[in-house]
Amino acid sequence: MGLPSDLSTSTARLVRDWTWVPIRALGPRHRERVAAHLMSLDERDRFLRFGYPATDAQIVKYVDTLDFDRDEVFGIFNRRLELIAMAHLANAPAAQQPDQRTMAEFGVSVLSKARGRGHGARLFERAVLHARNRGAETLFIHALSENTAMLKIARKAGAVVERDGSESEAWLKLPPETIASQVGEIMEAQAAEIDYQLKVQAHRVNEFLETLSEVKTHINGKAPIASE
Repeated sequence: MGLPSDLSTSTARLVRDWTWVPIRALGPRHRERVAAHLMSLDERDRFLRFGYPATDAQIVKYVDTLDFDRDEVFGIFNRRLELIAMAHLANAPAAQQPDQRTMAEFGVSVLSKARGRGHGARLFERAVLHARNRGAETLFIHALSENTAMLKIARKAGAVVERDGSESEAWLKLPPETIASQVGEIMEAQAAEIDYQLKVQAHRVNEFLETLSEVKTHINGKAPIASE
């Protein structure tokens, strides 16, 4: 006997919401991957992400100015080590925070082929966790009003959204850090690192097998027979 339709839907939603996504912190050595990710966005996605249709040159300039010591950049990689989603959590300079309580600004981008998997929401949750653990009281989002996906994520988290014509601002009050939030971030970061290293090893094995196949093909002088 199957589950009632409403219960079945609720169960499916719960499973979806609890799906873990490995989110890895990025550093200076990932600049090329970050640039490649952003330049893979089409004109409309660039417009939604930056507020203007950024050119490749403007994207490269933006990536070059990323301050990985002050800010946090998070990413989601697929099995081919392609950066399919990333978030930039920019902390306000200390000079602008006399009480030494930082306000962090959140920006996110997801490749079109990776949409519908909740990556944007997961990156937002990761950013919230990191910001509160660093003493931030508020998470700020500046987005175009037509960026309904981003604003929906903010509203769902409890942010106050103010619209001013074509642009909107969202302000999310963050709870203070706790031992649970600190441990949670550490465990998530370690798990994401393990996942990434496994993907690196798998990628190397695949490259080796592809190279071996090419060598065999060259030696045999003919294309390998495709398996059924």
